[in-house]
Amino acid sequence: MEKPLNAAQKLIQSHLLEGSMTPGKEIGLKIDQALLQDATGTMVQLELEAMGLKKAKTEVAVQYVDHNLLQTDFKNADDHLFLQTAAARFGMWFSRPGNGVSHPVHMERFGIPGKSLLGSDSHTPAAGSLGMLAIGTGGLDVAAAIAGEPYYVKMPEIMGVKLTGRLPDWVSAKDIILEMLRRYDVKGGVGKIIEYYGDGLKQLSAMDRHVIANMGAELGATTTVFPSDEITREFLRSQKREDDWVELKADEGAEYDHHAEIVLDELVPLIATPSSPGNVVPVSEVSGKEISQVVIGSSANPGLRDFWIAGAIVSGKTVDSEVSFDVNPTSRQIIQNMIKNRAFANLIQAGARFHQSGCMGCIGMGQAPASGTISLRTMPRNFPDRSGTKDDQVYLCSPETAAASALTGKITDPRELESLFDMSYPKYEAPEEIIINTEMLVAPPDSGKEISLKKGPNIQSLPEFEKLLDEYDLPVILKMGDNISTDEILKAGAEVLPYRSNIPEISKYAFIVVDEGYHEKALQAKNSKGGHVVVAGENYAQGSSREHAAIAPRYLGQVAVLAKSYARIAWQNMVNFGILPLHFKDHADYERIPEGANIILSDMRKQVQEQNEITVKVETEDQSFTIQTKHQLSPRQREMILNGGYINTFKKEKV
Repeated sequence: MEKPLNAAQKLIQSHLLEGSMTPGKEIGLKIDQALLQDATGTMVQLELEAMGLKKAKTEVAVQYVDHNLLQTDFKNADDHLFLQTAAARFGMWFSRPGNGVSHPVHMERFGIPGKSLLGSDSHTPAAGSLGMLAIGTGGLDVAAAIAGEPYYVKMPEIMGVKLTGRLPDWVSAKDIILEMLRRYDVKGGVGKIIEYYGDGLKQLSAMDRHVIANMGAELGATTTVFPSDEITREFLRSQKREDDWVELKADEGAEYDHHAEIVLDELVPLIATPSSPGNVVPVSEVSGKEISQVVIGSSANPGLRDFWIAGAIVSGKTVDSEVSFDVNPTSRQIIQNMIKNRAFANLIQAGARFHQSGCMGCIGMGQAPASGTISLRTMPRNFPDRSGTKDDQVYLCSPETAAASALTGKITDPRELESLFDMSYPKYEAPEEIIINTEMLVAPPDSGKEISLKKGPNIQSLPEFEKLLDEYDLPVILKMGDNISTDEILKAGAEVLPYRSNIPEISKYAFIVVDEGYHEKALQAKNSKGGHVVVAGENYAQGSSREHAAIAPRYLGQVAVLAKSYARIAWQNMVNFGILPLHFKDHADYERIPEGANIILSDMRKQVQEQNEITVKVETEDQSFTIQTKHQLSPRQREMILNGGYINTFKKEKV
């Protein structure tokens, strides 16, 4: 008799092309669908061009434009044209600017239970809400999958989270994932798939599950998986796609590597305080703090219910005069349904400022808060300066907490509305039929081989990178602490992201949040020493899948990183572009290396090819010593590092 499998194991087993399902071992997975967004998709399309792809080999590939929507000059508009021509050239669907945020739109239009999805956005695991194997990764991995290659990842452990009971009034799905972050912080999911099960699932709609799966990325999880059940089926029926439904559930007696349980009845409204999604406390602990902004929307709270509940709370009232009340609708389809159920009217009448359908303030594309003030957001991240304001104080919360606080002008536990406004908790009932809008989805042509790529002056080809050398003598030009995010390595926002298709320009912003002098120091080291090294603590490069956080430092001569540990996606991105990610074998050695030290690496090609440990010589002003580092490269990845990255390896193998 075969061993009972949980849902995540079933998904992996059905897509396994290489390796075995042993935690920590590299596996190769078949990818059915691909998701690209514009902040990362431009680089994917340039990579596909460099690889010479004729047509996408996945069942479905979709290029979304949802991040870089502000057209303050030609750069974003040019990229939109480039992406549309590239999507047609390579056989992808194209979601036009303003159509909506990629993750919920993909869930509505393309998501299929039991399928695999690889996305160039770290919140791609949101599709796990449908029972998909959905993984966010760097753009080069997505490009490879679109070209028909397996996706390689280390087999995760599976953490089973049992949900029991019912959510109390004023508590919703956002509070469930915030509870997970309260317990496990931003490193708690590293190397794991989070699988939810239990009777409590009956209380969660498909979009509620999306909220939880989306922010599993903030736990550092490889992905999140929900079963595909009758609730999933009802969601697909509402989207006129019931025929795509298949059941997915854990076998009776299935086991998990780790266990947790959340009793929904015991949850209270929660909030993540600045400046990490893991800094979670009950709203009641920080209530009373004055605020200047509330933003509702984003991929972390994208459902019709989320906007309806906010509208119902503020209905017939006016938000505080000191608060900018911003609404980012998920999609054009959501806007039409908000009009139908009066959520739109309720929010507008209360003083809401409506913005176009897209990520907007979540990625720092406008909506920056005022200096020195608090902004409450239903978004997934609050890393320093991500909002576009250097001294930002961003809190993450549910739509209930956000709407309550907009009314009072201060952080407010939504349960207080019962006494403040004699208000009962509004009960949402999903409509029997919703409006479906697919007008801004452009299908791929039968053949795109005659289509020329439209490249504006800001769109530059991908730089070429040299192979690994044998000997290096490199300065440590930057030393950082724990949990450095990709937003700190290569910041987001309206000023920076328009250069996402121009590596020389975007590299000027590398590490600028941490050290404004990094760019100049890196260029000097590249010219005088041939490159540089940076040193970091735990969970280096957590956050987004933005491979620019690897490409830009590599362009500036970064040869290696020495860190205590790495976030999964960033580690893969570094390998993909030929940066050697070394781990301190003894974490105490981190303390011994000051900024300004010299790192001497010898016989590197042989060491990388034949050993798991790399000897590093360190020279400081007053001493010289050696330390042992290790790497976690598979044989396939060793070859990539030796060749200087994936594209060099791909070209070498195809010749």
